[in-house]
Amino acid sequence: MKIAAVSEDGVTISQHFGRAPFYVIVTVEDGKVVSREMRDKMGHAQFAGSQPEHEPGEDARGHGFDPAAQDRHWRMASAISDCQVLLARGMGAGAYESMQEAGIRPVVTDIPTIDAAVAAYLAGTLTDHTERLH
Repeated sequence: MKIAAVSEDGVTISQHFGRAPFYVIVTVEDGKVVSREMRDKMGHAQFAGSQPEHEPGEDARGHGFDPAAQDRHWRMASAISDCQVLLARGMGAGAYESMQEAGIRPVVTDIPTIDAAVAAYLAGTLTDHTERLH
């Protein structure tokens, strides 16, 4: 199993899926972490000018569901198409849905570090905080 986490520093999970520059990919075999790698992630910086900016938590009803946004989400998902789970501490509802459609289970967590969130996921105790979707 491969678990992806969005990150800015390789240690913590980003609070905003769209703005994070990296994915940290954790490979798990027999319930144990066996490898870890960082991959570049497309995001707001690469799509500058193609979408309006928004702030986490603001009312963004309708944001992220138009065809252009869906295309951006699919492009972001392509880098982790070999992963089964995606960890973030916040993301748009459109991106969340796009990950599900790509066969990746998004989990919005309140746990800040990648290692702790992966451990909680493997233990079956990680809560998906969908109230953090915007």
